[in-house]
Amino acid sequence: MKQSALPRLALLALIWGSSFLWIKLADRGFPPVEVTFARLALGSAVLFPVVLVRREEVPRSAAVWRQIVVAALFANAIPYLLFAVAEQSVGSSTAGIINATTPLWTVLLALAVRHQKAVTGWQGAGLIVGFGGALLIFTPWHSATGVASAGGLECLGASVSYAISFIYMDKFLARRGLSPIALSACQLLAAALLLALALPFSGARAPHIGAASLAGLAIPGVFGTGIAYVLNYQIIASEGATVASTVTYLLPVVAIVLGVLVLGETVTAAVLAGIVLVLTGVALTRHREKTADGEQAQRTGAPLDADAGPLRAVTRGVVPLRL
Repeated sequence: MKQSALPRLALLALIWGSSFLWIKLADRGFPPVEVTFARLALGSAVLFPVVLVRREEVPRSAAVWRQIVVAALFANAIPYLLFAVAEQSVGSSTAGIINATTPLWTVLLALAVRHQKAVTGWQGAGLIVGFGGALLIFTPWHSATGVASAGGLECLGASVSYAISFIYMDKFLARRGLSPIALSACQLLAAALLLALALPFSGARAPHIGAASLAGLAIPGVFGTGIAYVLNYQIIASEGATVASTVTYLLPVVAIVLGVLVLGETVTAAVLAGIVLVLTGVALTRHREKTADGEQAQRTGAPLDADAGPLRAVTRGVVPLRL
């Protein structure tokens, strides 16, 4: 990795990792449905001008748009809303920690639906270690407080929804020749429209507008859901998808640090040990044998073969927008 890539990677980790903090602040002034709608609409408003400037092709086929709507539902509308709802009762650091389990669910679900036909030894070890870490984080043998609560389960549901979207997009959208930025702009627009349909039925309370809640509303949308994806795309183009994917390991660290320093949240030693195991498991599931073709694929982000697994969509850059 070039030294010049480090500041961009650190900035991307800060933007995405801090999203959980901003959601927590936005929840103090606005209902979750409004928070989610604003993020999606602002992200779409940022990305579509980029698509126009780059003269990227926007899909015109009704069939492709139907697939984009399904992807938007599982990649954006459901997980964004679940995190916004969850952070009314759990800490931003908790949300960031549980979000890190997404790659593990991706492999498990891909095996369950036969999108991935077999599990390698490294992936099997990664699943065992990673889910051992998840068990340590949730500590279900304790009372239903903290992580093992409704809010924690909502975060878990968001992570599983992300995993579903990875598999769906890899199967239906990854090889249609659409640029990641154009695809993401269309997804955000579709997801914003889905949330707009839900607004009249959400029973939303009157907002309590303040500087912090407004910042929490605007920053994740403009930066976390918009500008950060352009930055991610630039890192993939200049450094390769393998380097870009390392941001996955930094997001929970940023979320924990900001939650503790800014919001005064507490994180137990068991939870910290659990996230270490989860990230170790994620790293193991992404391990591939270093063949000549494999080394080239890791540099370019291309899939190794047809059965390389659903995480090829993650490392190729055709991914749902993350928090």
